[in-house]
Amino acid sequence: MAGAQDRLTGSTAGRGFAWLGGLVSRVGDRSGATLRERAHDVRGNLLLALQVGVAAGAAWAIMHDGFDAAAPIFAPVAAVGTLAASLGHRTRRTVELVIGVAVGIGVGDLLISGIGSGPVQLGLIVTLAILVTISLGGGVAALTQAAATAVLLVAFDPKMTDPAFPRIMEALVGGGVGLVVASLVLPLNPGRAVDRAARPVLESLADDLSMTGSAMADRDVDRAREALERLRRIVGRMEGWDEAVDSGREATILSPAYWNRRRAISRYAASLEYVNQAVHNSGTLVRRAVTAIEDGEPMPASLASAVGRLGDAVRLLYEELGARATPDQTRACVLAAVTEAGRAYTEGVGFSGSVVVAQVRTTASDLLRATGLERTEAIHLVRRAVKAWQRPEEPEPPSEPRRQSAH
Repeated sequence: MAGAQDRLTGSTAGRGFAWLGGLVSRVGDRSGATLRERAHDVRGNLLLALQVGVAAGAAWAIMHDGFDAAAPIFAPVAAVGTLAASLGHRTRRTVELVIGVAVGIGVGDLLISGIGSGPVQLGLIVTLAILVTISLGGGVAALTQAAATAVLLVAFDPKMTDPAFPRIMEALVGGGVGLVVASLVLPLNPGRAVDRAARPVLESLADDLSMTGSAMADRDVDRAREALERLRRIVGRMEGWDEAVDSGREATILSPAYWNRRRAISRYAASLEYVNQAVHNSGTLVRRAVTAIEDGEPMPASLASAVGRLGDAVRLLYEELGARATPDQTRACVLAAVTEAGRAYTEGVGFSGSVVVAQVRTTASDLLRATGLERTEAIHLVRRAVKAWQRPEEPEPPSEPRRQSAH
C-alpha cells in the first residue's frame, strides 16, 4: 500500500515537474521572441529617433540664435510632436500643433494675467484650453498641445518668457523644421519602412499556417492550438502595417528622392486589405482544424498539405512584394493549395474538415486578391483549381461566406 502511495506521489510530482518545465520553456520561448521583437523595433526606429533629435536641436538653434529667443521651449516641442506623431499624418499634425499652441498661449496668457498662477489656476487654464480647442474642431493632437502649452506657461515664470507672438512663431518654426528634416534632410525610405512593417505580419501568418498543416498531419492538437493562439496576435500588427503605408504615401509626396516609390507603396497598400481578410479567415481555418483533430475526424494527407501550401504562398507573397516582381509563384502556390483541398474533400473529411476545405478556398481568394487580381478573376481561378481534381460525378467542395472572424 505504501509502495503504491509512493508511486502515486512520485507520478504526481513527475507530472508537476513536467508541467513546471513546460511552463518555464514556454516563458523562455516567449521572452526570447519578445526580445527579438524589441530588437527589431529598435533597429526599425533608429532613423526616426535620429530625425527627432536633429529636428529638436535645429529648432532650438534657429529660434535661439536666429531670432534671439531666450528660452525657445515651444520650437523643439513642436518639432518633436511633428515627428513623433502618427506616421503618415505629419502635415496635418503640424497644423494641429500650431492650433494647439495658439489656443494654449491665448487662453494661458489671458488667464494668468487676470488670476495669476497656481494649482487651481493651472487646472482651470488647461480645462478652458481644451474646451476652446474642441469648439474650434481641433483633433487629439491639438487638444494635447493646447493643454501642454498651458501647463508650460503656468510652470514657467511669465516674466521669463517671450511675448505671445514669438511663441506661436516657435510652433511654426518647430513644425516646419520637423517636416523639412523628415522629408529632405533625413527622409525615411518608405519602401523599406513598409516592408519592415509587413514582414512580421506575413511571416507570422506563413509560420502559423505551416504549423497548422504540420499539426494536422501529425494529429497534434497542442501544436494546432498554439498556432491558433499565435494567429490571434497578428491582428495587432496589422495597425503597424497600415501606419507604415500611410507614412509611405506621405513620404512619396513630400520627399523628391522617393517619388519613384509610389507604385511600390501602392502595391503594399492594395495587399493590406486582403491580407487582413486572409488573417481572419485563416483563424477560422485553424480553429476548425483544432476541432477536427480533437474529434478524431478523417484527416487526409492532402488536407494538411493544402494548409501547408497556403503558408508557403504567404512567404512567396512577401518575397515577391519586396522584390516588386510579378507574383506568379504566389498565385501558383495558392492554386496548388486549392487543388489539394479539393482532393482532400473527395477522399473524405468530417464536418470540421469540410469547413477547413471551404476556408482554404476563401483564404486562397484573399491571397489572390492580395497579389493584385480582381475579384472575378480570383474566383474563376479558384474554381478552376478545384475542378482540376474534381471528378464529374462528385459534388464541388463547399464554400463558406467571406469575412469569417477567428476571434
